[in-house]
Amino acid sequence: MTVDRSPWPTVPIKEVYHGLFDGPHATPPVADDGPVFLGIGNVTDDGHLDLSSIRHIAEADFAKWTKRVTPQPGDLVFTYEATLNRYAMIPEGFRGCLGRRMALIRPDPQRVEPRFLFYYFFGHGWRETVAANILSGATVDRIPLTSFPDFPISLPPLYTQQRIAAILSAYDDLIETNTRRIAILEEMARRLYEEWFVHFRFPGHEETEFDGDLPSGWSEVPLGTVANITWGDTKTTKKSYVDAGFVAYSAAGPDGFLPHFDYDRTGIVLSAIGANCGLTWFARGKWSCIKNTIRLFSNDQAVSDEYLFLTTGFSDYWPKRGAAQPFISQGDAKQCKVVVPPETLHERFLAVACPALKQADHLRLANANLRAQRDLVLPKLVSGEIDVSRAEAALEAAE
Repeated sequence: MTVDRSPWPTVPIKEVYHGLFDGPHATPPVADDGPVFLGIGNVTDDGHLDLSSIRHIAEADFAKWTKRVTPQPGDLVFTYEATLNRYAMIPEGFRGCLGRRMALIRPDPQRVEPRFLFYYFFGHGWRETVAANILSGATVDRIPLTSFPDFPISLPPLYTQQRIAAILSAYDDLIETNTRRIAILEEMARRLYEEWFVHFRFPGHEETEFDGDLPSGWSEVPLGTVANITWGDTKTTKKSYVDAGFVAYSAAGPDGFLPHFDYDRTGIVLSAIGANCGLTWFARGKWSCIKNTIRLFSNDQAVSDEYLFLTTGFSDYWPKRGAAQPFISQGDAKQCKVVVPPETLHERFLAVACPALKQADHLRLANANLRAQRDLVLPKLVSGEIDVSRAEAALEAAE
C-alpha cells in the first residue's frame, strides 16, 4: 500500500465527473464509412487518438450504438479490459461511439480541469491505484467499473489544475508542432525524389535521351547489390536495447527515444510485417532493430542512405504477401529494383534533400528531449511534488 504524500486533499474520482459510461458489449456490422467505432487500438499508450486505421459504423446504426453516451469534446476515454491504462481526450470534430472494452468519463469543469485529469491518469499515484484494483480473469485483466468511482485522486485548487494542464499541454503542443514540421520536411524530400527519379523531370531532362524506360546513363539494379540487408534480431528484447543506450525499432516504428544520439551511422529501418508492413524510417545514430524489421545500409557510393530511404519510402515499392498479415522477406527486399542516376545528379539531389532530412533529424532530437522533460515533470506536477512556478520556468527554457 502506498502512502499519499500529496499536499492536496484526496477525493473519490466520482466527485469530479458528471458520468462514467462503458461501451457496448457487442460489435456492430462493419460499414465502408460513417461514424467511428472507437476501439482499444485507436488509443495509444502515450495518450493520443490514432484514427489512421478505424472501423466505421453505418449512419443508420449510430443512434443505437450511442444509447448510453455520445462522446463529445473534452470527454476522457480509457481502456478498462485486456489492454489497460490507455487514456485519450475526445477532440473537436470527433463523431463516433465507444467500442468494446472502452469507457468514458465526462468531467465536471466546475470541479476539475479536464486536461489536468487526463494528465493525472499518467501519474504514479493513479497507476498504483489501478494496479491495486485490477481484477485478473481467466483470459484478461480488467479495471472494475463498479468500484472505479471510489478510486481516490489528489485534487489541487482549480486554478492550480489549470496551470499544471497548461504546462503539460505546452510540451505536447511543441512536440506536435515539431512532428508536423518533420512530416513537411520529409514530404518535401519525397516529392523532389519523385519528380526527379520517378517522373524523370530532373534538371536537364528536356535534352536527355532515353534507353528504354530509363534516361541514358542511368541503371536499374537489385537493392541487394547496393545495400547491406539484414533481418532484425529476434532474440533481444526492446527493453534491453533501450537499456543499452540504443533507439530500438520494432515493426511499429521507433521506440525508446533518448535525449541524445550518436551520429556516426545512418540507415533505413523497414517494417516487414503486419499493419505497418512496407513503412520505412530513416535512422541516424546509435540504433538497432528487433523482431519483424529489416535494416538497410548503403554499400555503394552510387547511392546514399538518404537516397535509399526516399526510394524505399514509396508505399508500392515493397512486395507484400498475404492479405491478412502482409509480409516482406529479406529475399523480397534484396530483389526490389533501385534506379541509380548519374553521380552528378545524385550529388545535386542530395544538396537539396539532405538539409531537409537533417533538419527533420534535429526536430526528432528536440522532440526526444521534450518528451523526456515532460515525462520527468508530469508525475511530479500532478502529485504536487514540485512547485508549479518551477515547472513554468523549465518550460520557458525548453521553448
